[in-house]
Amino acid sequence: MPKPKKGDTVVIAGTRKGLFLFSSKDRRTWRSSGPFFAGDTVRHAILDPRDGKTLYAAITSEHWGAVVARSTDFGATWKVGEEGPRFSKESGLSVTRIWQIQAGADGDLYVGTEPAGLFRSTDGGGSWASVDALNYFPGREEWPPGGGGLCLHTIVPYPREPKRMLIGISSAGIFGTGDGGETWRNMNAGLRSFVEGETNPETGPTCVHKMARDPKDPAIVYQQNHVGVYRRARGEDAWTRIEKGLPLNPARNAPFGFPMVTHPHDRGTAYVAPLEGDGNRVMPGGAMALYRTTNGGKSWGKLTKGLPQKGAWFTVLRDGMRSDRNDPAGIYIGTTTGQVYASRDDGDSWKLMADHLPQVQCVETGIVGGG
Repeated sequence: MPKPKKGDTVVIAGTRKGLFLFSSKDRRTWRSSGPFFAGDTVRHAILDPRDGKTLYAAITSEHWGAVVARSTDFGATWKVGEEGPRFSKESGLSVTRIWQIQAGADGDLYVGTEPAGLFRSTDGGGSWASVDALNYFPGREEWPPGGGGLCLHTIVPYPREPKRMLIGISSAGIFGTGDGGETWRNMNAGLRSFVEGETNPETGPTCVHKMARDPKDPAIVYQQNHVGVYRRARGEDAWTRIEKGLPLNPARNAPFGFPMVTHPHDRGTAYVAPLEGDGNRVMPGGAMALYRTTNGGKSWGKLTKGLPQKGAWFTVLRDGMRSDRNDPAGIYIGTTTGQVYASRDDGDSWKLMADHLPQVQCVETGIVGGG
């Protein structure tokens, strides 16, 4: 595709077989390019919001291993870091894949890995340093893996407070730091364990699937868990369930799904994509629907206009949904059967943006030139 111009919206789709880029001036017609890294799994990729021109892609490659590649010309050329993130030799741990890339509020770049680890780069992904206080957290040998392995899949910086950050690990739960990663604390209070009979999630397994901050009040965080949907504000002692209006998995009496996305501008507005349950990870009844709250989780409404209501027997993975920063907001969702659906009106209506892609691992967005 022609090089995107300043102000264009960019949508990134990382898949099981490469990376695809889409760009648009008006979000009505889209230009596409790719696949980049054809045949390799791209579990996550971002357009750096700080400059709106640098792409980072987390690649699992038979040739390179688990590495981060960088492009400053929208995929025309890529530079692979000299080495990927690594644990110490003494730990006996070896990185098998990178689950998450995130631009930190401190100006650094972060990745989350499997086995669960957090690593920081100060040179744009060329080299990586271990965040030791988390990676060698006391008791980590007791952390249980989730269905996808023991992975650190979510990194949530705090805008304008670079020393604060939350991370999510399946299935150890949520950890937070307020001192730039020097110390970490467990933040699972109020969550249900997904293991029957286990009543203390601070010591038992609890599986965060995704977290997102409120755009107007970043002290408020929304969470999609393996067992339920939650909200928590800074200073509160525990997470609170926010599930009114969401479909419930009867076996758990709780919603089940993976992504959690907040609106880029509107306070209290968030989106989830419920599935039937952990035993059958498909859209309920084969009908695709998203749910939106506009009141901080007090209630949820169903969104279906333009989405397939028959034969939608697919999953949306934890990084398979994102919002852009436009007004009205664009919402984008990718499926395990290779479709990407787009809304340019806050989720009220949808159109098929791309089809016949490999299994979509992640969807990310950005604005060329930042913003």
